[in-house]
Amino acid sequence: MARTGAMRRHNQVVEIWEGLGRVPAGTGPSVVTIGNFDGVHRGHQQVLSLVVERARALGALAVAMTFDPHPAALHRPAAAPSQLTGLSDKLDLIAETGIDAVLVVAYTSDFASQSPEQFVRRYLIDTLRPSLVVVGHDVRFGAENRGDRTTMEELGHRFDFAVEVLEDVTADEPGATRREDDEDEPRRWSSTWARELLEVGKVAELADVLGRHHSMRGAVVHGEARGRLLGFPTANLDPASAGAVPADGVYAGWLLRDSGRGDRLPAAISVGTNPTFDGVSRQVEAHVIGRTDLDLYGEEVVVEFVKLLRPTLRFSGIEPLVAQMHADCARALEIL
Repeated sequence: MARTGAMRRHNQVVEIWEGLGRVPAGTGPSVVTIGNFDGVHRGHQQVLSLVVERARALGALAVAMTFDPHPAALHRPAAAPSQLTGLSDKLDLIAETGIDAVLVVAYTSDFASQSPEQFVRRYLIDTLRPSLVVVGHDVRFGAENRGDRTTMEELGHRFDFAVEVLEDVTADEPGATRREDDEDEPRRWSSTWARELLEVGKVAELADVLGRHHSMRGAVVHGEARGRLLGFPTANLDPASAGAVPADGVYAGWLLRDSGRGDRLPAAISVGTNPTFDGVSRQVEAHVIGRTDLDLYGEEVVVEFVKLLRPTLRFSGIEPLVAQMHADCARALEIL
């Protein structure tokens, strides 16, 4: 897990509770929403902002409950989706909505075996003391997903908390991305949609779904040093970096130093196996445009993907590769 205790975002202190044992005694009343919040896309942001609005009106604490790892990692590990953001970044993004506290629940087989009523009693009634629980119309909870919106409403009536059920939050503003099969029908903001775009390298369109550029966070590690020999040194991200990897290709983007708090530097970012050199392992490497003096090894950086420039290509030799790299950098600067 990422952290426990308070963190400060935009002059607001946000409590991070990793497990029930970290929730202070006497917490509440609260307005609670429950979800994976992977990617914290614009639909999530609207829901979280609504929770804050309701909490302020009731004089209550605005709380988001989320899970680590994603439930799919337990129930169907072979088919579990890649996580758009790491836990630390997810908590930061949730905090930006004005939420007062985040309860991070370890999603284990014991947790998943609880009945819907056991979950509500233990995690809501006995811990967060909610006045209001905000859920999506398709909410599922408890063992084998037996609990749904009707179950939550029944339990709310029994345990004296209100339930607000939200319909899908859709991309209905002018200029928003529409359904491919019906351009007049706005599409529901979703993590699935975000992954679909990422898997084909449509990071500019993905930014519309997320409300920001997609990013990865990780330490810079040593690579093959080919880029430096060619005059284009690259920061190679640790394969264990947080954040989903986009489709292979070359992207215009940014490299942010000091864990995202430092200099914001324009970059050409390569994702792939370096086929010109018969590479095998997939890498994410960022060249800071116009800079050959940086020593980034061991530093945690954030890499933001702004626009796909081209697919990964195999070149016949060094000379055409270098020429293309110059062209990539020039085009990236035009975009950035």
